Amino acid sequence: MQKVAFFDIDGTVFRSSLLIELVEACIREGVFSADARDGYGHAYTLWTNREGEYNTYMEAVVKTFLKYIQGVHYGIFADIGRKVVTEQGRQTYRYTRDLIKDLKSKGYYVVAISQSPKTVLDEFCASYGFDKVYGRIYEIGPRDCFTGRVTEIDFIQDKAKVVERVFEKEGLSRDGSIGVGDTESDIPLLESVEMPICFNPNKILYTYAQKQKWPVIVERKDVVYTI
Repeated sequence: MQKVAFFDIDGTVFRSSLLIELVEACIREGVFSADARDGYGHAYTLWTNREGEYNTYMEAVVKTFLKYIQGVHYGIFADIGRKVVTEQGRQTYRYTRDLIKDLKSKGYYVVAISQSPKTVLDEFCASYGFDKVYGRIYEIGPRDCFTGRVTEIDFIQDKAKVVERVFEKEGLSRDGSIGVGDTESDIPLLESVEMPICFNPNKILYTYAQKQKWPVIVERKDVVYTI
């Protein structure tokens, strides 16, 4: 049976967040109002000053996206997503980029699991050889415009459920299975595989990894080391 590796994308492969870059691009292109930044600007400032939490910042970005994506035509959004990937798609971490390449050469089935919109994930992951991509799918209503609702939200938010679906549908081996993540939201994924890897983890995941004796990999500038 074929072996499988699961990767979180934002902050694990891509050095930023695809959703953040999408929101910023939508504002620059005039698809979202410039006022959209008011929804997450304060949380961003607190985060960059290391006075606030990254998760709080991301929650504000998600809330803003859900508000302003309503009524946007799918084609316009897809074009912006392609532009973001064209301009920033090579901004990846060396460790995970090389790991994906190595695992593909060894015959692994490689799966991406992310909370970013699947539309842009498909574009990003295609150039790295991912075999399957799971991301948030936003409902499209009349005239091909977004409604602001997410389909199967309970499923995509639980990465353990996604992993189980992959094993069931693709008939892959649990032996040698690998998972790579960077925050506590990836714990269900990491617990579902034989070889979990915590890459550039936040404090919550790092603390949990220490208790579980999971390997912790850090990439800082041009240095990759194991804790």
